[in-house]
Amino acid sequence: MNTLLAVLLLVNAVFNVVVWPAFLRRIAADPRARDADGRRTRFYTVHLVLITAALLIAAVSAAAAIAAFVIG
Repeated sequence: MNTLLAVLLLVNAVFNVVVWPAFLRRIAADPRARDADGRRTRFYTVHLVLITAALLIAAVSAAAAIAAFVIG
């Protein structure tokens, strides 16, 4: 059971690392990401915070999966 949960955590981490950076590139290219002066908008900032949180959770998931594999 622990191995299954560790695998699921690792799959979750890999999925997040693959999906979210691609989404960030799409957000950065969106016209709503910059104002007329070229500064980042709240649209960009909010998405950046959400993506950063998702990647942090992915890192924690990966660490938990690795710990579960090592501990047993």
